[in-house]
Amino acid sequence: MSTQHSVSLPLRIAGPVVVFLILAFVMLPVVVVVLAAFNEKAMLSFPPESWSLKWFERVFTYSDFKDGFHASLIVTAWSSVIALVVGTGLAIAVKRLEFVGKETLQAILHSPLVIPHFTLGLGLLILVSQLKLQRGYAVVILCHVMLVLPFVLRSVYVSMENLDERLEQAAASLGASPLKVLFTITVPLLAPGLFGGWLFAAIMSFSEFTASLFITTQSTQTLPVSMYNYVREFADPTLAALSAVYIVVTASVLAFANYFLGLGKVLNIEDND
Repeated sequence: MSTQHSVSLPLRIAGPVVVFLILAFVMLPVVVVVLAAFNEKAMLSFPPESWSLKWFERVFTYSDFKDGFHASLIVTAWSSVIALVVGTGLAIAVKRLEFVGKETLQAILHSPLVIPHFTLGLGLLILVSQLKLQRGYAVVILCHVMLVLPFVLRSVYVSMENLDERLEQAAASLGASPLKVLFTITVPLLAPGLFGGWLFAAIMSFSEFTASLFITTQSTQTLPVSMYNYVREFADPTLAALSAVYIVVTASVLAFANYFLGLGKVLNIEDND
């Protein structure tokens, strides 16, 4: 008797129902925020009594949001690229080399996944203050690199697991130098993993708030920090509109990347067959 027929009818019905209820519970706040963004009244309410797009216009014209978006672009661009370069080198070293303290190094590199972000932000703020350094873009970028590095390591390491080393060995046996093997064989084969790691690093960096709140200043505050400062002064649906834009852009980027690259396979959450 097959497993499918051995399960009773109530259990076969209950499974999809439970999954649907969980998804509905997770998506409910998103639906509420998106619909609230179209409320014409200058107050957060649900459901909207009348509809308007004026809060979306304010999203793109409010000066603090524009400055925060510019700062986020700078921090995201630098932190994601630096994390990609450093993370790729570390992933290759961890995968290919054997050395004392290897497991300890991996634990340290992945620690930002379990350490609260406010702890890292506060610790970096204390360190910068003790060293009497200015809290410029360099400090913010350093903080974001530490936070997004595990995502790059994960993506590149999975790609390394799927890499056929015989191709590198064949190129080397034909006289290719190690540098040429790296850039003509290894990097092209790792391209999906590299892009996937960079993409997730960029998204996480652009959305990072908790640690950024401690280390940014008025001149370097990112968009999430600008949103936090806005909600302390206003209670209109502008933030709901900005959140809706966030959701649409992020979902579109991930869907586009998954369609062309198959991010599930890159991150080893789908069967590669």
